[in-house]
Amino acid sequence: MTATPSHRAAVCGQPIAHSLSPVIHNAGYAAAGLPDWAYSSFECAEAGLASLVSGLGPEWAGLSLTMPLKEEGLRLAAVATPVAVAVGAANTLVRRDDGTWQADNTDVAGMVRVLRDAGLKPSPSVTVLGGGGTARAALAAAAQLGASAVTVVTRRPSAREELVPVAETLGIALLGVSWDLAGAAFGADAVVSTVPKGAADHLAGQVAWRDGTVLFDAIYDPWPTPLAADAQAHGVPVLSGLDLLLAQALSQFEQFTGVTPAPEEAMRAALFAAAAARQAG
Repeated sequence: MTATPSHRAAVCGQPIAHSLSPVIHNAGYAAAGLPDWAYSSFECAEAGLASLVSGLGPEWAGLSLTMPLKEEGLRLAAVATPVAVAVGAANTLVRRDDGTWQADNTDVAGMVRVLRDAGLKPSPSVTVLGGGGTARAALAAAAQLGASAVTVVTRRPSAREELVPVAETLGIALLGVSWDLAGAAFGADAVVSTVPKGAADHLAGQVAWRDGTVLFDAIYDPWPTPLAADAQAHGVPVLSGLDLLLAQALSQFEQFTGVTPAPEEAMRAALFAAAAARQAG
């Protein structure tokens, strides 16, 4: 009979059955020698998050938040990190000593980490495809990397306009490009695609890739996307949504458990094995 864990964490969202976060975190607990920790998942709509959080017992150390909960998570937290406030979204809730919750956005630190590891130079030029929550995180990551301006390519002008307050808070300039001109916006040091599956497929074969560009495509299933495959064929370093999923989870693991550094290699191996098994069918 398995003992009830004395420390717990989980990922929340809707839908959530596809999430690989439990694989990552539970592999980390095993590698770090934390047998009394367990990580699970909750199917939760935006309207149900407040009641879910308020009903958690003292054994709950933290929650990972995915769509559509990131804005609601920020609203219900007692305190929030500056980056979560700037982005207007939280993907992490950490239990504080007084029982209240702190909101953070580890997507930003995750993006910074993977882009730096891929060799992105300081103060880069950055192009972002899309205008949603991941695009906001990309703006914050660009600011932390030293970018003074970001080119944003969106299908709707209104989506671009919604990013203006975020850019102003971050202290970076926003340069707008219409979707029909997206192919001409790839001459940057980093191109970050945050659009849904299939939305950027038509750009494969249209882009004139240049030496020194890094492509980060936030999708990971199916992989590679046509855009990522085209970049790889031209020798462009490519990062996937799996790379981000791991990087943002490392910070969550450390905040939840207090164990630093997180056992990255064990968590990476478990994630990529699970993703490969899923893609194989």
